[in-house]
Amino acid sequence: LGQQIDAGQPESQSWDDFADERFDYVITVCDSAAAESCPAFPGRFERLHWSTPDPAAATGTDAEIDAAFERAFELLKSRVQEELL
Repeated sequence: LGQQIDAGQPESQSWDDFADERFDYVITVCDSAAAESCPAFPGRFERLHWSTPDPAAATGTDAEIDAAFERAFELLKSRVQEELL
């Protein structure tokens, strides 16, 4: 593969930011989100669920919470590289 995925400076975004976008895949990642209704996305796409521990639920020191987010990122990065690239 050789491709790198840079997390950059992640931030929350509103679904409204993507209202006019078309997607090939819509991927839910947290088990609690899988049961939620997703916003309507235009066009045809494949819906996937990748069970991932929710790092927002992490507790502990700042370093432990940061580590939970890093683990979730690495898990998702691996899935993207293995399945979609």
